[in-house]
Amino acid sequence: MKTRFSLVQTLIPAPWRLLAPVVLGCVCVALNVPSAHARSSEGDAAAVAAESDVRQYTLDNGMTLIVKPDHRAPTVVHMVWVRVGAMDEVDGTSGVAHVLEHMLFKGTKTMGPGDYSKRMAALGAQENAFTSRDTTAYHAQLPVEHLETVMAMEADRFANNQWADEEFKRELEVVKEERRQRTEESPQAQMIEQFYAAAFMASPYRRPIVGWMSDLDAMTPDDARQFYQRWYVPANAAVVIVGDVQPDAVLALAKKTYGQIPARAVPVRKPREEPTQEGPRRIELRAATEQPWVLLSWKVPRLERLNNLDAAQRDTLALTMLAAVMDGYPSARLIRSLVQGEGKDKRLADSVSASNGLTGRGPQLFTMSIIPAAGVDPGEAAQALKDELARVARDGIDAKELQRVKTQWAASEVYKRDSVMGQAHELGSNWLLGMELDASERLLALLKTITPEEVQSVAQRYFSDETLTTGVLLPDADKLAAKAKAPKPASRPAIRH
Repeated sequence: MKTRFSLVQTLIPAPWRLLAPVVLGCVCVALNVPSAHARSSEGDAAAVAAESDVRQYTLDNGMTLIVKPDHRAPTVVHMVWVRVGAMDEVDGTSGVAHVLEHMLFKGTKTMGPGDYSKRMAALGAQENAFTSRDTTAYHAQLPVEHLETVMAMEADRFANNQWADEEFKRELEVVKEERRQRTEESPQAQMIEQFYAAAFMASPYRRPIVGWMSDLDAMTPDDARQFYQRWYVPANAAVVIVGDVQPDAVLALAKKTYGQIPARAVPVRKPREEPTQEGPRRIELRAATEQPWVLLSWKVPRLERLNNLDAAQRDTLALTMLAAVMDGYPSARLIRSLVQGEGKDKRLADSVSASNGLTGRGPQLFTMSIIPAAGVDPGEAAQALKDELARVARDGIDAKELQRVKTQWAASEVYKRDSVMGQAHELGSNWLLGMELDASERLLALLKTITPEEVQSVAQRYFSDETLTTGVLLPDADKLAAKAKAPKPASRPAIRH
């Protein structure tokens, strides 16, 4: 996977970016970062970001509203971001945040199961949702003339979600099938799931977003209802609207719909800090796969603010630049050295990747992966990744190499604005981070200040075995043969995502 600049992408924990199909969503975080723009506590006052057409409001019940006009087409994107995800679950109910996301489509006091999606389709809207470790988000793209109707429907299901026990049991089977198809039948997804469980001890990041199957088997309707009542609170959510709209008109609609939801207190979150890792960890998985796969991850600091950066916060940016130098463009270091075999006797890899976690509510990882070329031992492949880090630590990087990455990321800031959905996604992510609405531009400006010497310095200091977790996926001939002989099911339940 090639590194591109985006706060949205940096919010996804590093190993999950290596295997996008198993990700249930992007990871976002609530951070207590002071804003450079005074945020309003009254519905009629707006916090205006550096881009003067983006406005942020706070409704009287505590819900946030963010509006960005984009008049290129008569459409609008509507998103609801809830600051709750898999990391807010407790042991025994893993997966409940994701199950609840499914249940938000199953009814309210005025809509029966399936009515929401039918009505949205009749309006010409495309809708879906995603869950991650740190957030749950619901999104729709629709003709702008139907915005008021959709806002009323979305406010209704946020405040009045309800369904029968039997409906929950049916949907739970859909979620179990999702787990089977995306995790249990994918050796790579199994590897990532077990890798996270090994990398983290106390942090809730160690649990899979979709949940352990035993927890899904034991989950009850009341587990989901209690999670909903606890976390779906106006002050714990933001509505993001981007498209052919006027902010003042959208604010009036928001007061009429979301503003009628009663205010409630957001539950206090208890810290669940990860103990310091003081020695290497390793797991090995044997599965029905054709090729080995090696993952290496080191614990690294996370970015917590965009102003008054101390040395550790500067390190988070330098680590991000290091990942980009390693794997940020088609001819980056790992590709040239390990896949193309430049300067070596042979090719060592069929594919490689590097990424830095950068942001999140929990601890972050710098991750590298490699699929060894035919005949290359996984241990040799893992050492080759370490050697590339050691080369940067020893020799540093060229200023032109670093500038190339910076130039590409600057260009991506322009390209991303072609997508209305992308703009909405980024604004919501910035809110969840507790950062300014123009956080991406601020982050890019900071990344431009990172020097080759800072990149070399982090390469020298963060990659000891003391904080390393290694995961090795190995082919198992017997399991491959059994998989080939196993009959395929005649039909399977559809999964939403």
